[in-house]
Amino acid sequence: MKDGVRVSRWVATVAILTALAVGGVLAIGLRNWSGNPVFAQKIPAVAVAHNVAPIRLGEFANGFSSVIKPALPAVVNIHSSKVVKPKGNGMPFFNDPFFRQFFGDQFGEQFQPRAEREQSLGSGVIVTSDGMILTNNHVIDGAQDIKVDLSDKRQFPAKVIGSDPKTDIAVLKINATGLPTLTLGDSSQLQVGDVIFAIGDPFGIGETATMGIVSATGRGGLGIESYEDFIQTDAAINPGNSGGAMIDLHGNLVGINTAILSHGSGGNEGIGFAIPINMAHSVMDQIVTHGKVVRGYLGVYIQDVTPQIAKAFNLKQAGGVLIGDVTPDTAAAKAGLKKGDVILAVNGEAVNDRNQLALRISQMAPESSVKLTISREGRTQDVNVTLGELKDKPEQAGPSESSGGGLEGVNVQELISDITQQLNLPAGTRGVVVTSVDPASAAAAAGLSRGMVIQEVNHKPVSNLSEYREALASAGKDQPVLLLINQGGITNYVVIEPH
Repeated sequence: MKDGVRVSRWVATVAILTALAVGGVLAIGLRNWSGNPVFAQKIPAVAVAHNVAPIRLGEFANGFSSVIKPALPAVVNIHSSKVVKPKGNGMPFFNDPFFRQFFGDQFGEQFQPRAEREQSLGSGVIVTSDGMILTNNHVIDGAQDIKVDLSDKRQFPAKVIGSDPKTDIAVLKINATGLPTLTLGDSSQLQVGDVIFAIGDPFGIGETATMGIVSATGRGGLGIESYEDFIQTDAAINPGNSGGAMIDLHGNLVGINTAILSHGSGGNEGIGFAIPINMAHSVMDQIVTHGKVVRGYLGVYIQDVTPQIAKAFNLKQAGGVLIGDVTPDTAAAKAGLKKGDVILAVNGEAVNDRNQLALRISQMAPESSVKLTISREGRTQDVNVTLGELKDKPEQAGPSESSGGGLEGVNVQELISDITQQLNLPAGTRGVVVTSVDPASAAAAAGLSRGMVIQEVNHKPVSNLSEYREALASAGKDQPVLLLINQGGITNYVVIEPH
């Protein structure tokens, strides 16, 4: 959260209802149902719209009921429940031996906290007539009981085919036939200014539609999901709308509503986000086919190229993605990529930031070949890389003295073996460790902090205090300083601008 701005994912938590004994609840894993039959039925292909012609707004003389009314029955209410163990230990003095000597065990047990059942509401979209439903992962995450209410007042228990927390997509299945569905549109064709409608079932009061326009596409860097490519809209997305439908003027499903941006109020302020249906459809297909999502993996730690970093690396302008570190024995390492390389394009298409690069690589299959255009030491070249597969678990840097010049207020010391272990750095890591940073210094403003290891100053490797002093002395007192920082075994670049 920055300056009171908060991104909220809209599941409506209704109440904590029924108190249950902790030992009396059976937890059910919902994340991956691969290998299990889903009502012993084969899931058919969903309907997808192709070559849709533009519509003139003048054709909607009396409003948009002809678009919204047919879509409403395909949007459902999802209510789930899970057992929540309260924080804290109740009244600790009941556990005191002196107290128990007089009052016994049973008296104190009456006042100990019990697990409680929490119920939440969200929305979903029917995409096949035999009951496959798209929704958000956070709508059903951790739930032990899921029910789906249709517009005709029927209720069905739902099973989870699978979910993908990295994109916040989940696929449910109910045992029903002949259901109303939404046709999938092409979210890549959306443009700023296009009219859209957000449909959900907030609070379980019934289907509700709001209208707005596409405010932006390709929104990322919000910190909501690992992979972000959001459609932004000013259509009201209310509590309980998570997992609901975003449709276009043709009534085609173009997005799955997921979050809003607020200033702490929790209410709609005209900035809502939806997951593009092209991304959701791809995730759904992989979940149904493989039981999980399989993604390409490059094996680099990356950061955006700011104007300061562009200047430090002699780039003509900001843009592209800087490699801060390369994981050994990965696709990037085998292809010869190095820290300090700047990735400018993927298969000839420019990349402007780290989120864009991560999205493109994640959407490619493992073992696929990709051509990266990079800038290395001021020269542009192409590198061919055969991608690996992204795994669920990520793969896993004396007396102190004060710095001067551009690093005024920074204290460092030699990196000895004991400190290397304490900082969880790989054996053989070289550099000087930051022991303190003046909060009022330029270094602190740039993000430098205690425990970071400085391995380069203006591209010059430093492995001890002597090399560090020499590199810093040649940097110039009032000039920006480019540092290669190692934190926990991961390196990235930081530019320190003098005050």
